[in-house]
Amino acid sequence: MSDPQLIELTEGVVPAITQHGRYAIVAITKHGVEMARRLLHTFPDADLYYMSKFARGDEDSRGIQLFAGSVRLLFPALFPAYDGLILFISLGAVVRMIAPVLKDKKTDPGVVVIDDRGEHAISMLSGHLGGANELTREVAALIGAKPVITTASDVQKTIPVDLFGRRFGWTWDPESEKKLTPVSASVVNEEHVAIVQESGETDWWMHDTPMPPSLRVYPTMADALANQPDASLLITHRLLSSEEKALTANGVVYRPKSIVLGMGCNRGTSAEEIEQVIMETLEELKFSIHSVKALCTIELKKDEQGLLDVCSKYGWEFVYYTPEQLNEMDITEPSDTVYKYTGAYGVSEPACKRYSGCQTLALTKKKSGNATISVGVLGQ
Repeated sequence: MSDPQLIELTEGVVPAITQHGRYAIVAITKHGVEMARRLLHTFPDADLYYMSKFARGDEDSRGIQLFAGSVRLLFPALFPAYDGLILFISLGAVVRMIAPVLKDKKTDPGVVVIDDRGEHAISMLSGHLGGANELTREVAALIGAKPVITTASDVQKTIPVDLFGRRFGWTWDPESEKKLTPVSASVVNEEHVAIVQESGETDWWMHDTPMPPSLRVYPTMADALANQPDASLLITHRLLSSEEKALTANGVVYRPKSIVLGMGCNRGTSAEEIEQVIMETLEELKFSIHSVKALCTIELKKDEQGLLDVCSKYGWEFVYYTPEQLNEMDITEPSDTVYKYTGAYGVSEPACKRYSGCQTLALTKKKSGNATISVGVLGQ
């Protein structure tokens, strides 16, 4: 029986595709598929297509679309649907295959081509207008490739709103998605755009020239509000206060992966209870769940199904340490009882401190039902 997700490519027929994201990733070789699958994990807002002969069996659950036939026949469907194409296909082949579907530099999507070893990411089409130059930089940073940009003058030298921080794993709040277009317009039109950063990586400016004066960095949300910007880019792990939300009228909230959870639990604690403890704790701290990076625990819990299931659901790193590693950390309330059963004087607090590098945590330790939780913020 044929795979219901399989796209059969036929000469003269535009194939039916299922579009979810703004970008399409396409691969046709074994190595290309490996890189494309890894990229999909770190590049939200993208759809992945590759040849059915490389199927792994998890495509349906990951929303990956398989095709059979010449990849050339896929482009008539991809070109009008996506803002950008990321192609793990040789440059010469792409030139020949997309020639029949090219229309206008104002409407063609940005096209980025990556070689089969992942060494170079080439901005091939619609560099400025289609955003391929910025897309190339972001994708190159994510896969460790060298960006190749050949336009004579990279005129934008600004912030691509929909790609901002992507190489670090930043995402935007779901409610910010509808603001991407108007905020992008404010950036491109050199209106007063406020930037406030409270957490996350700071080396996000990618150009060798200073930021244009229209982009202004403010130390706090209050400072940005006082200067009445036309738009705003807000980088924070916090939930905004009602006053601060005024900045989102024409603003995008980015969520850097900066929150670390340390957790211990009784054997057999359900994923539902663990998730509930996490949700309630983050709400108490006024932190966003979209900024969680990792959940850390003791090695004894490396097979704890509830912890594994929660991490799998949210795509968090799952990290565990030996009792000896945990005992190297200074903790506020060492417990002889915990040591008796685990060999460590604590679990959630030292695990959180070890991963985050923080001596002072946002939440040192809280016991809730069958679980104990600690919370740290990277860099704070």
